[in-house]
Amino acid sequence: MKNLVFLKLGGSLITDKSRPYAVRKGVIKRICREIHEAREEEGFPLLIGHGGGSFPHVSAKKYETHKGVINEKSWEGFAKVQDDAAKLNRIVISSLIEAGENSLSIQPSASCIARKDRIIEWYAKPIETLLSKGLIPVPYGDVCFDLEKGFCIISTEEIFRFLAKKLKPERIIMAGKTDGVFDSEGNIIREINRDNFEEVKKFLASSDGIADVTGGMVLKVEKAMETGIGTEIINGMKTNILKRSLLGEKGLGTVIRTEARR
Repeated sequence: MKNLVFLKLGGSLITDKSRPYAVRKGVIKRICREIHEAREEEGFPLLIGHGGGSFPHVSAKKYETHKGVINEKSWEGFAKVQDDAAKLNRIVISSLIEAGENSLSIQPSASCIARKDRIIEWYAKPIETLLSKGLIPVPYGDVCFDLEKGFCIISTEEIFRFLAKKLKPERIIMAGKTDGVFDSEGNIIREINRDNFEEVKKFLASSDGIADVTGGMVLKVEKAMETGIGTEIINGMKTNILKRSLLGEKGLGTVIRTEARR
């Protein structure tokens, strides 16, 4: 699909990960307004995914949901993590609709099958249809049935990895709460590629506050490279950075290239 953009709203951007179930309503409202303004100017197709932040990670850590079925409480954890993830998704969907965007929730736990934490089956025709009608599909970090473990946790990055092969977006934007990836001296690393990734890895610390059971920034960058699509990590906390990025401006954060530097 021409000009298709994948946008991830990071869990640390839309929630306060230092406090359980703490949503940043003002940030979400502003972000949704920027999305709508950008789409009104350019009219590009858009798929939005978002992290769970301080919502599902609480129960996921308690029940060790990322390990799959491990004890008699595992399925209870599966249900609670799914419920928490869905609650945050409804907040995002409602804000998008309020901003003027026709958006629909896409529930991975009801439509995906994984093996060893990787999605292997997902009927994507409904998503393709939504995009063709100008609507915004919004999948999100969720639990998923897993053929090896019983179930697993599916991150937004894993969702993008799988869907990028089917939908072939032109670019991916990952909006978080920092200006990009920083080195040890606090300078932004402007580009991550296959040549410098091993060196950059040591700077990719895990998420702040509540534990991130989806693997932290290292796994996020690895998944981005797997998509085969150019990705940029930007600061969604700063007004209009997201809008500028959606409208095509480059160099606003850290670029992740899937190929080595030439």
